[in-house]
Amino acid sequence: MNHVDTMIRERRERAFLVLAGIFLSAMTLLNVVGITRFIQLGPLALAVGVLPYPLTFLCTDLISELYGRARANFLVSVGLGINFLILGVLTLGAMAPAVPEAVMPPWQVLQLAAPVSLPNGAVVEGEIGLFTLIYATTSGAVFASMMAYIAAQYCDVQLYHFLKRLTRGKHLWLRNNFSTLLSQLVDSLMVVTVTFGAAFLAGDIATSTLLTLVGSNYAFKAICALIDTIPLYGAVHWLRGYLQLAPGEYAIEQPS
Repeated sequence: MNHVDTMIRERRERAFLVLAGIFLSAMTLLNVVGITRFIQLGPLALAVGVLPYPLTFLCTDLISELYGRARANFLVSVGLGINFLILGVLTLGAMAPAVPEAVMPPWQVLQLAAPVSLPNGAVVEGEIGLFTLIYATTSGAVFASMMAYIAAQYCDVQLYHFLKRLTRGKHLWLRNNFSTLLSQLVDSLMVVTVTFGAAFLAGDIATSTLLTLVGSNYAFKAICALIDTIPLYGAVHWLRGYLQLAPGEYAIEQPS
């Protein structure tokens, strides 16, 4: 292998590493920040963890376009493993014994002014540990995220390549938008209903609130999906030149 081939191969692996890093960082932020805070963006009520999530679909579409379905599915599988790791660490932290109260930093205990219903359906009052509160708000969200993640990300990759075959590699905007919009609808429905299902069944969340969360969640992701069409075209055009790929060529050899 000559110097030029080595340089091109290194570029292709570095580009994949950057896209994979952005994908995994956005996914991890969703799980770590999760529903710890809700923000108002115009008419939309959103969990702050949703903000970076549309980047995951942009990254998988870029990887699907430049590296093929096998590499995109591999990245989605790695992300699923990281979801299990996050849930495992949270569970371990919840099960491990705490230090004695005498040496516990005061900021680790919160004093609640009134009883609070948590997303898992539990009602707490008085004092609550900071980690206990974080675990209650994020562990359910991580589990919901895992269920939605499995359905939405694999759905996105499969639909993207189905449409690519159907259009014979033409109409990038069609496969990008259609695959993302449909998979994000699946994601929004699953993540909100699983996260707040217990609280909804207990009567702590009204149907209108649940529908608002689903609608806001999906509307934000759909808007981002439509907006990212232009950056997607720009990124594909630039990366094909940078990675020295001909139209329709993949950066790695495809499995037979």
